[in-house]
Amino acid sequence: MPTATHPAITYRRGRLKNETLLMLYERMLLPRMVEEKMLILLRQGKISKWFSGIGQEAIAVGATAALLPDEMIFPMHRNLGVFTTRDVPLFRLFAQWQGKAAGFTKGRDRSFHFGAPEYKIVGMISHLGPQLSLADGVALAHKLKKEARVSLAFTGEGGTSEGEFHEALNVAAVWDLPVIFLIENNGYGLSTPTSEQYRCENLVDRAKGYGMKGYQIDGNNVLEVYSRLRKISAELRKNPKPVLVEALTFRMRGHEEASGTKYVPKALMEHWAQKDPLNNYEQYLLAEGLLDEAKIAKLRQAFKEKINKAWKQAEAEPKVSSTPEAEEADVFAPSPVDVKDRPAWRTEWHLPKGPTREMRLVDALSEGLRQAMEKHPELVLMGQDIAEYGGVFKITEGFVEQFGKERVRNTPICESAIVGTALGLSLRQMKAMVEMQFSDFVSVAFNQIVNNLAKLHYRWGHAPDVVVRMPTGGGVAAGPFHSQSTESWFFHCPGLKILYPSTPEDAKGLLLAAFEDPNPVLFFEHKALYRSVSGPVPEAPYTIPIGLARRVREGKELSILTYGSGVHQALKAADQVGLSADIIDLRSLAPLDWETIEDSLRKTNRVLILHEDTLTGGIGAELAARIAERLFDQLDAPPMRLAALDTPVPFAPELEKQFLPFGKRLEEKLTQLKNW
Repeated sequence: MPTATHPAITYRRGRLKNETLLMLYERMLLPRMVEEKMLILLRQGKISKWFSGIGQEAIAVGATAALLPDEMIFPMHRNLGVFTTRDVPLFRLFAQWQGKAAGFTKGRDRSFHFGAPEYKIVGMISHLGPQLSLADGVALAHKLKKEARVSLAFTGEGGTSEGEFHEALNVAAVWDLPVIFLIENNGYGLSTPTSEQYRCENLVDRAKGYGMKGYQIDGNNVLEVYSRLRKISAELRKNPKPVLVEALTFRMRGHEEASGTKYVPKALMEHWAQKDPLNNYEQYLLAEGLLDEAKIAKLRQAFKEKINKAWKQAEAEPKVSSTPEAEEADVFAPSPVDVKDRPAWRTEWHLPKGPTREMRLVDALSEGLRQAMEKHPELVLMGQDIAEYGGVFKITEGFVEQFGKERVRNTPICESAIVGTALGLSLRQMKAMVEMQFSDFVSVAFNQIVNNLAKLHYRWGHAPDVVVRMPTGGGVAAGPFHSQSTESWFFHCPGLKILYPSTPEDAKGLLLAAFEDPNPVLFFEHKALYRSVSGPVPEAPYTIPIGLARRVREGKELSILTYGSGVHQALKAADQVGLSADIIDLRSLAPLDWETIEDSLRKTNRVLILHEDTLTGGIGAELAARIAERLFDQLDAPPMRLAALDTPVPFAPELEKQFLPFGKRLEEKLTQLKNW
């Protein structure tokens, strides 16, 4: 055991006051004692899992104490000291770990996977890397609002192997964002040692590759952590730029308790046991005369009583209960315009009166986006080449001149980090739009969309105010990586609203509605319709209610449910076959307008579901299944589907025409259904 005469850690107090030294000790002691209690409760089966930070408290405590109280922190699952240093009530933490309603997630998420906005803390998701990009977004908000503040994101040495680590650091560097990226290098990613995680000698050396400063510190020395991060954060508030900090430490217990530490050499464990941050610091304070055994005993007793009282209070809380209706209601934040609250809109809603102008779909999108920027000064647009170049489809052409480069931002090719940055902006009450250059490229941002954007409100009540625009679809001979229909990838995922207009007036009205809605919206725009479809569009801003389908044409022989390019192909094919078809443009894929669908089918008793996406597992499958369940006795023929072939999208125009479910294939299907 280290002693005052033979310390394992050398402390330099500099100009720190006695009060600060004692504060840091108390801030380290509390999470250590909480953890010791949790380990007992884990063995008793009263909590389900525990990720121990014993031996790493100096990093969480020192970093948190170094920041200003209103600066946002993004911790990991071994950073209990962040929460206790921010004075998060132990009762609520204990309730969280027991899955009680008094926690932060109503029993919907575990351990440190939650946000506590009132304490300026946003917890991790299990994928480790995404919180780094959220810190970018918060830092960008600070910069745009001219706030002298920083954000701080924790990661482990294992997390630095993830692509999001590179993307987040690259974006922060390019945009000079005031972010502190703090690596807790504790020797192992679960059981994988650092020698199998990376080949550079020190992780901090990576800072040079991003053009940012890097610092390596002793993560077990609380005075070094506190002093260095206090100085770094002060510098960043004056001169916003990202910094990479590597804190050397060690994980003294298993990745989580069930995994154990048998893979760790005994000598290595003994070496780091000598460097325990709490024991060493306690010996230092005893030697300095700032502590004595009586004070330590008194403090420990006070903390023990505090912990036990909070635990008993949380344990006395009833087990969490809910209803299916309540659970589904919490997937989204309330919308300003909700069709469910206004059923009369299905028959009474209409476009606003006033002057109109003939527009192509691409022009209507551009005007809608411009009017959203004018109405919402907190809205930031981000995407590849969207600034001076105006985007590959020229939708944002001229926007830089009107709104400036801070609000119309070219991005590096970092789709995942940019979606995470957009989410981070929403944490600071800003709005964001991300343009995917092609919807095909959204695959590299999949994790941020389905695990962060989609789940956040259900987990802990924050609505990510983000719109992701996605040029999509085929018919332009662009091949398998620029022509995919990707809407069904997200249709299965609760928490996302999905819009897909087919006309210029819908494009503008739905886009403006997307920016009014506080929830994440995926907005699909068919590339082949950009300049081939035109129509009258109201000049004034207006919104079309999300969740309201459009009856394109009245008919009585059969119903066609479709969206996007399918709407125009359905009109053409119905005329060619000579059908009286009731054509419904779904336009809002999530939420769906089931009332309009059912109304149409009760009238025609036959239905074809048409979409450009491939057949298997497509949106048509869900529609057909639900129609069969709800309206079986109303049908005179089975629900039929027509979709693209189950192949990737081919390049050659002749092959693509064969791939798509239009023309003769559609006409034959309609004839078959009519004659059933």
